[in-house]
Amino acid sequence: MTSISKALLAGVALPVTALAILAAPASAADIPSAKLSFVGSWSGLSLHKNFEKPFWSETLPADSKGAVEVQVTTFDQMGLAGAEVYRLLSRGVFTIGATVADYSIEDAPEIEGLDMPMIAPGVADAKKVVEAYRPTLNEAFGKRFNAEILAIVPYPSQIVFCNAPIESLADLKGKKVRASGRTTAEFLNAIGAEGITLAFSEVPAALQRKVVDCAVTGSLSGYSSGWHEVSTHLLPMPLGGWDYVVTAVNKDKWAEVDPATQKFIQHEIATKFETPVWNAAVGETVEGIACLTGKGSCTRGEPGKMTLVQVTDGDRELARKVLTETILPGWAGRVDPAVVTAWNDGVGAVTGLTAAKK
Repeated sequence: MTSISKALLAGVALPVTALAILAAPASAADIPSAKLSFVGSWSGLSLHKNFEKPFWSETLPADSKGAVEVQVTTFDQMGLAGAEVYRLLSRGVFTIGATVADYSIEDAPEIEGLDMPMIAPGVADAKKVVEAYRPTLNEAFGKRFNAEILAIVPYPSQIVFCNAPIESLADLKGKKVRASGRTTAEFLNAIGAEGITLAFSEVPAALQRKVVDCAVTGSLSGYSSGWHEVSTHLLPMPLGGWDYVVTAVNKDKWAEVDPATQKFIQHEIATKFETPVWNAAVGETVEGIACLTGKGSCTRGEPGKMTLVQVTDGDRELARKVLTETILPGWAGRVDPAVVTAWNDGVGAVTGLTAAKK
């Protein structure tokens, strides 16, 4: 096992939420029928192709013996922006929606508390943060989007691609860097870089034309989208966190589903969607890095030749300093004090961090 995979893996275990649902599964023979519509995340990326689509199109209908029928599409196939998913979900345009949670922080600043730069260096840390913050986030989804959270899963670790030589995190100073969210942009600005907002699909051309010097995304997402063809150096620090995709259901439509069917669906999601995605997070991150750099096994296609930059203790110390002195205080000033208190009691307890408005 590589040093990168060990750092990412450290203590992976089944989420507490999943364990609770596992304790009382429902039988497919006992559930009334339900017809659902699901709008998923990016159609071209691994999360949808290998997990969302098979689960909603095949696994859930088959396991329910046909009682649960699901119409499946994705927001990009519908021509929607990612930020529109929860807005339309709140209106009941479809039953269930999934998108990168950070896309919706303008509508719900509470979302930022889930995923901040370097708050969860590894998968085990990420799971603890998700479970600690899930009740608070679920309350926010109810208030902001008339929705209930069904699943929270990660993309591979959100790392840094550059089209110019770098040797450390500090070398991003003075560079224009495409951020994966507002807190990532704030982080980049705090270290002297310029955080740029740019749609994921626009990044390869921007890197190629040197409109931006660097960009943040998941290792495998970057490989699948050809970022290694227009960038040269890779810094495997999760500056963009894990870009969680939150799957939520419209409360009014969910109330129309029989409780036994609800319970069956929740059990299926926990065991056959959430858990497999979490288990794959380390492998996809590590393989993505291998595919980008040519160092290690790549089963996804022709590997790239990016230079892998080693993360140092100095990089980690700088990241922690910016997180505690800039990112957390900034976020605490954007949300209700009760949310900050809940975050400190939950996420703060598992990370050793404290959020407080300056």
